[in-house]
Amino acid sequence: MKQTLTTPSPSTRNLSRRAFGAGALGLGLVSALPAHAMTVKDAEALIQRVLGDVLSIINAGKSQAAVLRDFEGIFQRYGDRTRIASAILGQPWRAASGAERNAYVDALSGYLARKYGKQFADFKGASIEISRSTDYGRKGIIVQSLVETKKWSEPFPVEWHVINSDGQLKFFDIIIEGVKLLSAERNEIRAILDRNGGSVAALTAALTKMG
Repeated sequence: MKQTLTTPSPSTRNLSRRAFGAGALGLGLVSALPAHAMTVKDAEALIQRVLGDVLSIINAGKSQAAVLRDFEGIFQRYGDRTRIASAILGQPWRAASGAERNAYVDALSGYLARKYGKQFADFKGASIEISRSTDYGRKGIIVQSLVETKKWSEPFPVEWHVINSDGQLKFFDIIIEGVKLLSAERNEIRAILDRNGGSVAALTAALTKMG
């Protein structure tokens, strides 16, 4: 199941494999996941759609602003945005009001789309294929894809943690070479929260300007 990135224009970013991995969507296995009711085939089909959309966006030849808006659409369609947001924020999530939570989820989704959309755009000229999957029962399924690009001499893994989110399959985690987004983003988001006096509303306002 291989797909190829063919957009010819060169990347304007100079990111190393490790730098990309340190910032990728790693949202770790947490305890309170929904009941397991999916197959490996289901999870792989979801990630195949995600990869197809990613490649279509990169190959579309749109402006950077339009590309990043399209990447936000990927989070909205395929990501479990609420669980991602709550896992990153931690205890302050439980104390926030419904309106504060909703605004924060939207702001975080936009921030992640801008930040990592720019990095995925660095995959121009690469191929991505699903290589294998591991079923962890109630904790979800890890679908591993391999990215092969001329920029780096060897293929490297991008793993997708797929869960059953209230009856719908969603990705909850993206892990680049073993580096989880949850770990990377939790530290950064909570540092921003601390700088803003622990205010979720102030954090939300800051995220809208970042990425």
